[in-house]
Amino acid sequence: MKSKNRFTTRVAATVALGGLLMGFDASVISGVNKFVQIDFALTDLELGFSVSSLTLIAALAMLVSGPLSDRIGRRLVLKLCAIVFAISAIGSALAPNFTLFLIFRMLGGIGVGASLILAPMYIAEIAPPEARGKLVSFNQLNIVIGISLAFFSNYLIVSLGDSDASWVSSLGIDKHNWRWMLGVETVPAVLYFLGLMGVPRSPRWLAVKGRFDEATQVLLKFRSEEEAASDLAEVKTSIADKGQQTKIPVGELFKPALRFVLTIGLVIGILQQITGINSVFFYAPMIFEQSGIGTDASFIQAILVGLTNLVFTILAMSLIDRLGRRPLLLIGVGGIAIFMMVLGYGFNSASYQLQEDKLEAIEMEIDKSLLDPMVGKEFSGDVAYKNAIKELLGDENAKRYESQLITAGISINPTLILVDILGFVASFAISLGPVMWVLFSELFPLHVRGLAISVVGLVNSGVSFGIQFVFPWELATIGSAATFFIYGAFAVLGFFFIMSKVPETKGKSLEELEAILVKK
Repeated sequence: MKSKNRFTTRVAATVALGGLLMGFDASVISGVNKFVQIDFALTDLELGFSVSSLTLIAALAMLVSGPLSDRIGRRLVLKLCAIVFAISAIGSALAPNFTLFLIFRMLGGIGVGASLILAPMYIAEIAPPEARGKLVSFNQLNIVIGISLAFFSNYLIVSLGDSDASWVSSLGIDKHNWRWMLGVETVPAVLYFLGLMGVPRSPRWLAVKGRFDEATQVLLKFRSEEEAASDLAEVKTSIADKGQQTKIPVGELFKPALRFVLTIGLVIGILQQITGINSVFFYAPMIFEQSGIGTDASFIQAILVGLTNLVFTILAMSLIDRLGRRPLLLIGVGGIAIFMMVLGYGFNSASYQLQEDKLEAIEMEIDKSLLDPMVGKEFSGDVAYKNAIKELLGDENAKRYESQLITAGISINPTLILVDILGFVASFAISLGPVMWVLFSELFPLHVRGLAISVVGLVNSGVSFGIQFVFPWELATIGSAATFFIYGAFAVLGFFFIMSKVPETKGKSLEELEAILVKK
C-alpha cells in the first residue's frame, strides 16, 4: 500500500508542476514591468494592461478548458499547456515591440488559465479523501515555488546585469535583462511536458466516458482492489443519478440545487483576488520602491515575499486536512484585513520633502535644476509628490527617476511596510491561496465539475485582471494608502461571509459532499 501512496504522491506532484509554471509566468512580470514601461514608453494604464493581459486570457481559457478537458481528458490539455508556456516564454522574450509582447504574454494566459483549474481537478480525482486537501495543495505549493523562483530569477538577472563580466555583456544580460527574465521559463515548460508522459488518465474521467475497465486499471495504481471497487461504484452511482450528459449547459449551474455551492464558489473566488494579492505578487518591486528603499533593495525584498509565501503555503498543507478548510480561511482572511489596514496606515502617515543635498546625491542624465521648485517643499501624500515630479520632468523622465526621487524625499517607516506586506502574504498563503482551489475541487458534483470550476475560475481571473489593470493607475491617482485600505475593507466583508456561510469539507469523499451540499 505504501508503494501506491508513493505513486499517488508522485503523480500529484508531477501534475502540480503546472502550478509552478503558472506562478513563474504570472510573477516574472513583477521584475519586467519597470523596464518594459521605459523601453516601450508606456502609460500607467498601458503598463497595467501589459501585466493584466495574461490574466484576461487566462479567464477566457478557464471558461473553455474545463469543458474541453471533460471531452478530451485532463492530461492531454495539460500537455498542450506545457507547449503553450514554452512558446509564450520565447516569443515574449524576443518581442521587438509592445504589440508582439502583448500577443505572446496573452498566449501564456492560455496555459495559466487551463493549468490553474485542471491540475487541482485531476489531483482531486485521484486522491484518497483523507489526503485530498494536502495533495490538491501541491498545486498551490508549486504556484508559490514558481513565484519565488521568478522573484529570485529576476533579482539574479538584475544583479548579473550590473556586473562587469564579459560573458554577461556578450549574452546581452546587461542591456536586455527583462528579456532574459522572460526567456528562462522555457526550461521548466519543457521539463513539465516530459513529466506528463508518465501520468495516467484521470480514472473518474475514464468512468464518465464509460471506459470502466480502463478506469479500474488506473484506480488500482492508486488504491487497493477493495478501495478501487468502492470508488468506481460511487462514480457509477453518481453517473446513473445524473445521466451520461456529454455536454452540460451553463444554465445547469444556476438551478436551485446548486445555488448554495455556486454562491460559495463565486464569493471565495472573488475574495481571493479583490483583497489585492496579485497587486503584491505582480508589482512587488514597485510597491517596495514606494516606501523609498530603492530599486535593488526592492528586488531583494520581493524575494522575501516569495519565501514567506512558500513557507506559509507549506504550513497550510500540513494543517488543511487536520485543522480543516474553514478555520484556515477565518484565520487567514482575518489576518489579511488587519495587515492591509495597517499597511494603508503606514503609507497614509508618510510625508514627502525633497532636500537639496539629497537631490545632489542622485545621478541623473538631465538638468537637476528642473526640480528646484520642489526643494524644501513638503508634500502630504505620494500622489501630490509624484504629480509634482511629472509636472517638472515630464512623464518619461518622471518614470525613469521616480524611484530615486521617492527614496530621496520620503519620510516613512519602511520596516512597518515590509512587515505588513509579509504578514499579508503569510495570511493569504495559509488560507485563500491553497484553500480556494481545494474547495473548488470539492464543492461541485462530478457531472458539472469541469464547467463549474471553469465558471468560478473565470470570475476569479476576471477580478484579478481588473485589480492588476488598475493598480498602477491607483497608485498614481488615489495613492498607496487608499488602495490598501480598500483591499482591507473587502477582507473584512469576506471574513463575515466565511463565518456565516462556508461549511467544512475535510475528510469526506467527493460523492459524500455532493449528497450533503447539493439539494436534491
